[in-house]
Amino acid sequence: MAQYIPSLNYFGGGLPIVSTLYASSECTYGINLRPMCDPGEVSYTFIPVMGYFEFLPVDDYSSNNNDASHQQLVDLARLEMGREYEVVVTTYAGLNRYRVGDVLRVTGFHNSAPRLLFVRRKNVVLSVDSDKTDEAELQRAVERASTLLLRLHGSAAVVEYTSRACANSIPGHYIVYWELMLSKEEEMEEAPVMTMSLLGGDVLDRCCLEMEEALSSVYRRKRVVENAIAPLEIRVVQSGTFEELMDYAVSRGTSMSQYKVPRCVTESPHIIELLDSRVVSSHFSPMLPRWAPAD
Repeated sequence: MAQYIPSLNYFGGGLPIVSTLYASSECTYGINLRPMCDPGEVSYTFIPVMGYFEFLPVDDYSSNNNDASHQQLVDLARLEMGREYEVVVTTYAGLNRYRVGDVLRVTGFHNSAPRLLFVRRKNVVLSVDSDKTDEAELQRAVERASTLLLRLHGSAAVVEYTSRACANSIPGHYIVYWELMLSKEEEMEEAPVMTMSLLGGDVLDRCCLEMEEALSSVYRRKRVVENAIAPLEIRVVQSGTFEELMDYAVSRGTSMSQYKVPRCVTESPHIIELLDSRVVSSHFSPMLPRWAPAD
């Protein structure tokens, strides 16, 4: 939900944004006992009677190539403050030990019931060399670049994005697809003219660098010291591209109510082809990001 908060605030005109519960098609997991809290800080109190919940400590199995077969499952009563876990649920309908794929962080407790904050989806990873960028880190980088874009061009905002690692050239690099929202007057212009003349290529180049500055020290070391990663690229796509992406997924059998925009499409050639056919401009980081051995 975090990536949609700026757009919801914009269209809602400051109305409260309330996320009441955390649920999936399998079952309901928890409810938000502080509905008027900041939408970026929503934690859900798990309800033990909705199913049998177990948790895989993320820092344990992630160090073992995500192989959870030898990891110890933790039950709801033994979660530790500040740690991150992947949810495993057994439902009353007989779905046994289903790995939901969501990574949650324990932020507190209501009596004995833990409150958990959604962090990211598991296994959304960009990697060119030994670098690994997960969904949460990518989201932070996009938010930082979006803030810069808003500061440099007040009527422009990122409404949707996805990414992939490109190994077609050596060294490989990250590609991030952006769909932009502009003011009504600017939307009247043709898309290629809009992005190049109204925004200016240098503005989006600086957004590329801003994203790189927000990525991990491993990524930046690979860029600066080892020259193992090429400059990050932002590809601006036509308005409505991500709606087409949803239509494509639904046509392939995905339920519209369950559809989520994929944050990494490296392994999806048909989606990459669709995105690349809608690109109106490409922009690259103009210089190396900052890096120091102490980072």
